[in-house]
Amino acid sequence: PELRDAQAAEYVRGIGRRLAQQAPGPKYPYSVTVADYREINAFALPGGPVWIHRGVLHAATNESQVAGVLAHEVAHIAQRHAAGQLTKAMMANLGLGLLGAVLGNGGGAGAAQMAASFLTNGIFLKFSRDDEREADAVGLQLLRRAGWDARGMVELFEILQREAKRNPGSVEVFFSSHPPPQDRIARLQSEAGRGGGTRDTPQFQAIKVGV
Repeated sequence: PELRDAQAAEYVRGIGRRLAQQAPGPKYPYSVTVADYREINAFALPGGPVWIHRGVLHAATNESQVAGVLAHEVAHIAQRHAAGQLTKAMMANLGLGLLGAVLGNGGGAGAAQMAASFLTNGIFLKFSRDDEREADAVGLQLLRRAGWDARGMVELFEILQREAKRNPGSVEVFFSSHPPPQDRIARLQSEAGRGGGTRDTPQFQAIKVGV
């Protein structure tokens, strides 16, 4: 379910647009949508769609943390991680010959239908550790180039660690589809450095109260 809050929706779309402008590779039609779930999570689909749970907006303490989550997901798309998963899954399930027939005869509609089927079955729920490391590194660069404090990404992982102890159910979905944050925190702290750039805005605090 999509969050029915026009201000929050436009707010996250604005963050997404800034990050997409810095994304390497093809200029995909990136979009960001808020899912009306209280759990802390976000995910990316092939070709541009990013979903972020309202639980992220609730748990974050400043804007750079939200931007850090979205930068990580935009990086997954820019690096074609989800697209690669889709291709492998289609080949494994259909065979190379049938894959060609689907793409050749059905065009984009056939591929989209197949992608929807694989999403339902959880194909996109878990990236490899290499994909996650790359999305962290590329996302950190996007975050910095788009003008936010890169430490926000590290801080969000620290929030996840605290939530895992305080309220495990709020991060259960995240941990089922992402590597544990402790290893990522140590690596990203050195890369983020002392920060610099936007940490927070009054707009974020207003959105946070609203959700």
